[in-house]
Amino acid sequence: MNKIDTLFKDLRKKRRKAFIVYIAAGDPSLSETEKLIVELEKSGVDLVEIGIPFSDPLADGPTIQRASQRALRGGANLKAILKMARSARKKTKIPLVFMTYYNPVYRYGVKKFIRDSKTSGVDGVIIPDLPPEEAKEVISVSRREDFSTIFLAAPTSTRKRLKEIASKASGFIYYVSLTGVTGARTELPRDIIEHVKCLKKITKKPVCVGFGISRPGQAKKISRLADGVIVGSAVIRVIEKNIGEEDLRKSVARFVKTIERAVHG
Repeated sequence: MNKIDTLFKDLRKKRRKAFIVYIAAGDPSLSETEKLIVELEKSGVDLVEIGIPFSDPLADGPTIQRASQRALRGGANLKAILKMARSARKKTKIPLVFMTYYNPVYRYGVKKFIRDSKTSGVDGVIIPDLPPEEAKEVISVSRREDFSTIFLAAPTSTRKRLKEIASKASGFIYYVSLTGVTGARTELPRDIIEHVKCLKKITKKPVCVGFGISRPGQAKKISRLADGVIVGSAVIRVIEKNIGEEDLRKSVARFVKTIERAVHG
């Protein structure tokens, strides 16, 4: 069984919710990314999304865009990221997921990307600009490799579209809490609970909420209804503020633990 499926099965038994963190591979360096993955697991994170930097993002806000630019300037590329993931897998047990855009996957080769990702210890992929209707090859190869294909659902998704997304997704469904790009927000949309309830009536697959979550109170509110909470930009901001500092990982861990307690508490 895929590590992601095992994770949510175990969490359900414990009546706990998943705490998921996104970091950009290569920010501030690939060696530091590997160490951060290990530190995140120690800090109580259940799953890590590893962002593959891309020069022309669609869903990323300014914080993650800057992280991707730093990574690209530092020489991060797909082959080097796969090598880093392989090394990180030897030191961690939690599921790892790539988050990328379709262009790098297409240029690398869909079959090769999925097989090499699986060999490197990665358990699934999120491709924001690849709708399920156009993901036939990705889904087909992934199912053969027991590799999760995680699709995004949005507040603007119709009930019909939510059913389509739910039928094609594996691992979990990534519910985007707001319209727009990623980035920490002081407040979440008022209708988010209604939207998540609607999606959960359609599918029994885990539903995890991301985009905009940056505070323990927000994470706690989301964890009461969804199966998981995803935090990205808020963690990237901590990394950004501490680049070059010896206690970068400790600073990230301190922040992450405040969210972890809200989710798991």
